[in-house]
Amino acid sequence: MNSKIVSWPHPCLKAKAKHVPEATSEILQLWQYMISVMEGMPGVGLAAPQLGIGLSLAVVDASLERDQVIRMANPEVLHVSQKMEVGEEASPNLAYVSSEIKRPRGITVRYLNEFGEIQEKDLVGLWARSTLHQIDHLNGRMYFDNLSKLKKKMLIKKAQKLCA
Repeated sequence: MNSKIVSWPHPCLKAKAKHVPEATSEILQLWQYMISVMEGMPGVGLAAPQLGIGLSLAVVDASLERDQVIRMANPEVLHVSQKMEVGEEASPNLAYVSSEIKRPRGITVRYLNEFGEIQEKDLVGLWARSTLHQIDHLNGRMYFDNLSKLKKKMLIKKAQKLCA
């Protein structure tokens, strides 16, 4: 696979990802590739659109050992906790910048897993934050789309300046 991280404003980062009907061998290979890309960076999750692939696929591993990867196709949030947390978020698609983002502390997510089964999982803390971040990517949104227009504009300008 030749895919690599695409830079914002790549069209794939602004489009809703396509539904994945089943966990085929190609999808399993793609998840494996996504895991290797994720492992090569400091992040704890990766969505296929970040690689310029418009499929509704994500991987998340917020474990300290980095050995508890969750492979998700078509993830959807069923429930969010009332308790909110603020945390630092960034994306390799817009390098060198990050921002504090407020998200629910816990979520229940439903997705198609690597065995082709629909699975529901409760996630808390960094697991929930990363999953919500990946779902944003799958819906054509970046983490900074959660900021005010002014903060978003300043963040993008700062990134462009640092990349120049």
